[in-house]
Amino acid sequence: MRTVIFDLDGTLADTSGDLIAAANTCFRQMGAGDMLSAEQDAGTALRGGKAMLRLGLERMAHDDIEAQIEVYYPHLLTAYGTAIDVHTTLYPGAMQAVQALSTAGYKVGICTNKPAGLAETLMTRLGVRQAFGSLVGADTLPVRKPDPAPLREAVLRAGGDPAASVLIGDTATDRNTAAAMGVPCILVTFGPGDHDVRALEPEGLIGHFDELPGVVQTLIG
Repeated sequence: MRTVIFDLDGTLADTSGDLIAAANTCFRQMGAGDMLSAEQDAGTALRGGKAMLRLGLERMAHDDIEAQIEVYYPHLLTAYGTAIDVHTTLYPGAMQAVQALSTAGYKVGICTNKPAGLAETLMTRLGVRQAFGSLVGADTLPVRKPDPAPLREAVLRAGGDPAASVLIGDTATDRNTAAAMGVPCILVTFGPGDHDVRALEPEGLIGHFDELPGVVQTLIG
């Protein structure tokens, strides 16, 4: 069965505002003010919690950055979990594209490097969890993207065939994950990483979700 797997952060939804708010909670706990802004640092936010902590600590000129990241990462996850959907929004057309793919007979699922519990909570609160046949997170398996195992697991849990699948994402991690499994990758160009995404030369690019069904059909039939 043909299957379309989606990344979550920066692909289906703009989660940067809530992620940055959680990171700034940590910086305030350290005795500093807010070190990140949604306007300037959305791209870093969509690379994950540790990337945000690293950037803020660098701006603070902290002398033990890696150790502080490990200390505060659990605090960031806690803060994020308590306010996970304050600013987050689905990208325009995302769920219409998911529905169109499902109607056309494709299996659909999610493979994210967000912890699975947080991803489940977010998608449920956004009211769209039931639209996806699988959700594999960073801690579902012992490995995470760009290892291809989580992508394969997401396809299988959705009821699909890994050999007839495609990954929709927004970063080099997604590009490399798909390449490691030997399947096509479609990257979105509407996120903060627009120019970097184009340079990755994926099999497909979309600037809006209404383009997605046609590109998927071209790549995997």
